[in-house]
Amino acid sequence: MTASRLTLWLLFAPFLAWVLLLVVIPHIDLLILSLREKVAPRVYETGFRNYADFITSSVYPWTLFRTVAFSLVTTAVTFVIGFPVAFYIAKVARGRRRAALFLLCLLPFWVSEIVRVFGWMMILRETGLLSGFLQWAHVTSGPVEFLYNDAAIMIGLVYTSMLFMIVPLISTIDGLDDALIEAGYDLGGNGVTVMTRIVIPYAMPGIMAGSIVVFMLSLGNYLTPTLLGGKNGQWFTAQIYNQFITRFNWELGSAFGFILLITSTLVVWLLLRLSGQSLSNTLGR
Repeated sequence: MTASRLTLWLLFAPFLAWVLLLVVIPHIDLLILSLREKVAPRVYETGFRNYADFITSSVYPWTLFRTVAFSLVTTAVTFVIGFPVAFYIAKVARGRRRAALFLLCLLPFWVSEIVRVFGWMMILRETGLLSGFLQWAHVTSGPVEFLYNDAAIMIGLVYTSMLFMIVPLISTIDGLDDALIEAGYDLGGNGVTVMTRIVIPYAMPGIMAGSIVVFMLSLGNYLTPTLLGGKNGQWFTAQIYNQFITRFNWELGSAFGFILLITSTLVVWLLLRLSGQSLSNTLGR
């Protein structure tokens, strides 16, 4: 083995060890665990009963569908809000204003997610800031509870995921030559045509990168739906938590985990196919 190849292996050794010990081996162990069927105390058989229990249930498939649907909506809303912000920072703002705006996007993420979620709970709860303002403005005659519903979950998910959409968009749009935008206007295009035919196609790798990250984070989020949605949250990660922690049914919980993994992989693959992007192209940008 040459010295350069040995150096390359030594550089990648910590990363490979991390992937092997913290990703590959635990997933293999969970896969084996998901195929175990408890037929008697400390007596197990191998089979697909745990996956069959998921399919035949009237609750779990609906919860998974709801979680995927809400994660997709969260991704779309995050893009709609984040794209104008990213475009303004990348192409309009200059100098200190650009740095200040980017810093403002980063500031909320300097605290932990639980602090940010509790902040929204203080705003949306019955005795919170929003309810108090509505009473002060005589819009409502009494306190209003904005927590523990789907809208509160959406607000929390969009807020906690926004940065992961804005950053890839800024890095991608920043590479777009301003001359292309000017040429679009010179050829008779307006703001809509320039945006849809020049900016968005160029930024598509960044759009897909941000969308994949936001979708995966929303799909696997447990804290935000639980705190803001309460018992009405019906999030699939809460079902996984209940199987592991509440019911001590690690076999079924492992099966749920792999079902969520397979579902997220299929959705991401479908999004890449529909957008005409590839994973290598998305990560390359």
